[in-house]
Amino acid sequence: MSGLAPNRTGWKQVAGLILAGLAMALAGVGFTTAQTPSAPATPTPLVLIFDLDGAVGPASVEYLQQGLATAAERQASLAVIRMDTPGGLDSATREIIADILASPVPVAVFVTPAGARAASAGTYILYASHLAAMSSGAHLGAATPVQMGGSNPLAPSEPEGEGGETAKAPMGDAMTAKVTNDSAAYMRSLAELHGRNAEWGERAVREAATLTAAEALDQGVIELLSRDLEDLLTRADGRTVMLNGEPQMLQTAGAQVETLAPDWRVQALAVITNPNIAYILLMIGIYGLIFEFMSPGAVGPGAVGAVCLLIGLFALNMLPVNYAGGALMLLGIGLLVAEAFAPGFGLFGAAGAVALALGSVLLFRETPGFKLSPYVILATVAVSLAFVGIALRAAVRAARGGVTTGAAALLRTTGVVKSWADGEGYVHAQGEDWHARSTAPLVPGQAVRIAARDGLTLTVEPENPA
Repeated sequence: MSGLAPNRTGWKQVAGLILAGLAMALAGVGFTTAQTPSAPATPTPLVLIFDLDGAVGPASVEYLQQGLATAAERQASLAVIRMDTPGGLDSATREIIADILASPVPVAVFVTPAGARAASAGTYILYASHLAAMSSGAHLGAATPVQMGGSNPLAPSEPEGEGGETAKAPMGDAMTAKVTNDSAAYMRSLAELHGRNAEWGERAVREAATLTAAEALDQGVIELLSRDLEDLLTRADGRTVMLNGEPQMLQTAGAQVETLAPDWRVQALAVITNPNIAYILLMIGIYGLIFEFMSPGAVGPGAVGAVCLLIGLFALNMLPVNYAGGALMLLGIGLLVAEAFAPGFGLFGAAGAVALALGSVLLFRETPGFKLSPYVILATVAVSLAFVGIALRAAVRAARGGVTTGAAALLRTTGVVKSWADGEGYVHAQGEDWHARSTAPLVPGQAVRIAARDGLTLTVEPENPA
């Protein structure tokens, strides 16, 4: 019996070890089963930057359309338009606003740096943005629309009705009232989309009111006052904006920031839609075709003129053109050309210069950022008058030089007697032998002067009569 005790103890130890091993195995299986896979890393938010610096025009529309399309394709968290603009074209402004409102990516407008402005068209774009911000020292406003023909300086100021409201516009100013009311309603609708100060927006349209950055923040025109782009992204993180009628929280903390530069097509469009460049291209094209018609076969002036004229007309199609100014320009050029071909003692030239200058001044409607430089106008008129002067000088020189070709060129020229008998014979003049008569006795080899011509017979006289 005493020999069985150790065996039982051994079996108990073995069983304990087996149970402990099973427990450890089960514990390992349980640990492995309870382990959860790691969560995927949160992608870094992307912020794309576009620079709207200068007048709002066709190139701005192209640039921002491309930028917003890129932002949507890359699923950016925010698109920021850094703005400093004096205004621009109404058509371009409305296209940009339509693109902002339809964008699936929130768009912030940041008027920066200090001294920048969001004037006229810029105010509308800022009101359309999902998030509006400015730097200290920037300002906005003066959004009154400019009428197609400009304002009438002789028109009396509009009286105010009871309570200070603007009285009904007179019939002569009906178009101005319609444009202003439409712009005011447009501004109010943009303000209501994002809960901004609609009352001040209407004042910016009707009264050309302006605000500094701090005043705009106090009056609810903008949401943020930021030092720079980094400060803007820090303050914007976690804010909720309305995107296509739905609230969306902005995620901009630690975002990857990229600035999208305009491509070559946008840059070329910006160059040719500059009013000064478009005007110069137009003048080069017109004068190039005129020179081609004056000297057929030269090819160069015609080819260059045709290309410049087409590019200039393409640019004018996108700019606020006054067709009365264009007609005056064409009249002026026509009078200058008439002075060159049919001199009118300077009257055609003077009238043409005046018409060209007036037409150039009136060619573009009064629009912020789209004005023709007076120096370009003066240079163009001066060059045109110089060409006319060169043509007139050549005409006067030709008139003073007398006839050098044709039948009339024979008169008063000299020849040599080839043969002579009984008051007539043959004379060699201008490379040809002519039948000639003379009352003076002549001998072969004698020099004679041609006095008259009757058909194919010349009347001659001795060059040095005795």
